[in-house]
Amino acid sequence: MARQSASPESTDPTAWPSGDGCVECLAGDGPGWWLHLRRCAACGHIGCCDSSPSRHGTKHARVAGHSVLTSFEPGESWFWDVETETFFEGPQLSPPTSRPESQPGPKDKVPTDRRRHLH
Repeated sequence: MARQSASPESTDPTAWPSGDGCVECLAGDGPGWWLHLRRCAACGHIGCCDSSPSRHGTKHARVAGHSVLTSFEPGESWFWDVETETFFEGPQLSPPTSRPESQPGPKDKVPTDRRRHLH
């Protein structure tokens, strides 16, 4: 199946990432750790993935009306529309395009039984 292209209104290639971790997790919303990170293609907000305990990436997309997310993981470059559940080819976004490879999550917050907490 061929991927479609993201609509120009759903992405802003000039929007900088909001940081190198989930904004809400780092601010104390939820348990404070994540499995993978997602970047809002419209505004650069970094949130945690839907397998993470708090699912902040998709929550942001729905509340803000910014439906297109992209992976913020090293080596991944896919785009996903949370409304249509469709993968997209997207534009090159402002760097950085992933979290630091040395940082899978806040080391002092990730529980040893993390798999039990994942969705």
